[in-house]
Amino acid sequence: MKKLLMASAATALMAGAASADDVKLGVILGFTGPIESLTPHMAGGAEMAMAEVTASGKFMGGASVTSVRADSTCVDAAAATAAAERLITAEGVKGIMGSDCSGVTGAILANVAVPNGMVMISPSATSPGLTDAEDNGLFFRTAPSDARQSAVMADILMEQGTKSVAVTYTNNDYGKGLADSFKAAYEAAGGEVTIVAAHEDGKADYTAEVGALASAGGDSLVVAGYVDQGGAGIVRGALDTGAFDMFHFPDGMIGSNLETNFGAEIEGSTGQLPGSDSPGAATFAELVGDKFDASSPYTGESYDAAALLMLAMQAAGSAEPADYVSKIEMVANAPGEMIYPGELAKALEILAGGGDIDYVGATAVELINGGEASGSYRHVKFADGKMMTVGYR
Repeated sequence: MKKLLMASAATALMAGAASADDVKLGVILGFTGPIESLTPHMAGGAEMAMAEVTASGKFMGGASVTSVRADSTCVDAAAATAAAERLITAEGVKGIMGSDCSGVTGAILANVAVPNGMVMISPSATSPGLTDAEDNGLFFRTAPSDARQSAVMADILMEQGTKSVAVTYTNNDYGKGLADSFKAAYEAAGGEVTIVAAHEDGKADYTAEVGALASAGGDSLVVAGYVDQGGAGIVRGALDTGAFDMFHFPDGMIGSNLETNFGAEIEGSTGQLPGSDSPGAATFAELVGDKFDASSPYTGESYDAAALLMLAMQAAGSAEPADYVSKIEMVANAPGEMIYPGELAKALEILAGGGDIDYVGATAVELINGGEASGSYRHVKFADGKMMTVGYR
């Protein structure tokens, strides 16, 4: 990732010392659109970290942290850009937790974050194309790139004996990037891709798309789409016509609605999403309780993204993006005392005293290559109408 760090001595002097003011963080996610069933849980994760930091009374001389939500829509770059502009110019946020989907994240980064010097940490924008984005050192992510997801997906399919697949993808940066990366990884592993075909979201009927996929054939259908949009329409069409009865689902398709809408109809189907069996994951689930669904995709990554923003501010002694951006990797990685969910107060104390922390968080955070998450994946399978975890990779 091309990181051209922007902090300067003049900017640092203008920022001044930390004071007990309210610090606003933007939470920009697709509260409407093709992943709207996932984003309330993601926002819940981020805002739980903010509440934990505020309740500690140890942040920036006693400052509180307030969440300001904005709707990225996941798919409308113009709407997402306008929403991000409002967060900065009207609301005065000091950092952005988001965005979610890769296309709108890239648009916000180029059109809003870079021109305004604003730090963004995305919990779920996974397109490999974002790795080389011109970001002036302002963009980070707590979910791994789809370049890694593709390799994991290829391994799972080959290990379970799936030798040929058809692939359909949502026609945007996320879908195309994942489809292209997966095709290369699967074929390198010895698998056959019979067809790679785009689908558009928002259609009432996917008969033509399903017909083309069925004609190409394959042991399974890989659906690189969205659980609340065209991906679900493709699955329904494939089931109703008998085109496929076995599926593999990347992260954008995995959520409670997949289980609710299809259940036993997709028995034996598999998938993967970012996830960890680290101690922090279990602790995070305990802390969440019944506040929201901790097992929903990217909730832990959202908690971690918000936590990193606040911990970096504490390390810098400033909430100004130009001051704290250089501290994000420092607080995320070794050396230092390991910090897990529920231990943000301890982390704030250590940093205030000039010590070092290694933020492990809910998802075993490790930032590499200038802000990329190394990441791990949860392998899932549908059995008896339920989505079951079968391992981690």
